Amino acid sequence: MAGDESVFLRAKDRRYKGLTEDEQKEWSGPFYFIQAADPQLGLMKAWRIGDCDSGGDEWAEEVQLTKQAVQAINKLQPRPRFLVLCGDLVHAMPGCPFREEQVKDLKEALRETDPTIPLVFVSGNHDLGNTPTPETVEQFCRDWGDDYFSFWVGGVLCLVLNSQFFFDSSGCPELNEAHEVWLESQLHRATQTPSRHVLVFQHIPLFLRTPDEDDDYFNLQRGIRERLIQRFKQAGVKAVFSGHYHRNAGGCCDGLDMVVSSAVGCQLGDDTHGVRVVVVTENDIIHRYHSLDQLTERGMDEDLKKLLV
Repeated sequence: MAGDESVFLRAKDRRYKGLTEDEQKEWSGPFYFIQAADPQLGLMKAWRIGDCDSGGDEWAEEVQLTKQAVQAINKLQPRPRFLVLCGDLVHAMPGCPFREEQVKDLKEALRETDPTIPLVFVSGNHDLGNTPTPETVEQFCRDWGDDYFSFWVGGVLCLVLNSQFFFDSSGCPELNEAHEVWLESQLHRATQTPSRHVLVFQHIPLFLRTPDEDDDYFNLQRGIRERLIQRFKQAGVKAVFSGHYHRNAGGCCDGLDMVVSSAVGCQLGDDTHGVRVVVVTENDIIHRYHSLDQLTERGMDEDLKKLLV
């Protein structure tokens, strides 16, 4: 689509819109970014009527909420360094009715994002299918950019992962192997290249509350979870940011912060529609969920803003 390159960060060109491979390797002082998750156009009606498989034929509510988020983020001063959307961009699975229209309408809503704020997209299970295939991965890449990649910003190494490969890669074993080789190289690189912090973005959380919790639809299988936690800790990963749960959750494991953010779109718990403000200082990652109404009316919390001075 001709206009997309001027709006959306394409992972194949990490120099695009201010996220560069070399210039951003040096620490340049505190900054912040916005983490959002699960706009999932179509889920709100589907959830209300109890038909999540085929009931997502209306999504005006999610479009309006996404526009509200964009407008609120555009007004923030100083500007966030980037906005990352942690998966489930639309509700319709690949090949399902409404998919193409939902993608089109989400792009239109996001097109109003201030051009100085890079957009980073993470793939979710509704974007790729619960069991992704080469075809569904290719379609995601055409619509939103690469399904996994890394970038530097302000001395911080950021890894964007395809967590659906951790969930079920039976439909694309070769792609999963390539992802695994790439991830191992990136984690090794993290141990060899000085960085202030290493952050991971993926759709499915490692865990919701504690690393030893039971397997659930909303977390990764325990064996996979434990191996990833160990690998992340060895590489010095500071925090993992996810969505998928449509509720705020998370916990800490030996210095590894698992951050689970609720949705821009449909809420499955008691949280409100919102996004997370993440402040990166020299020694810490401080984050807080803000409702869209709060962000619209008052902006980010003042105590967080003071950390940027």
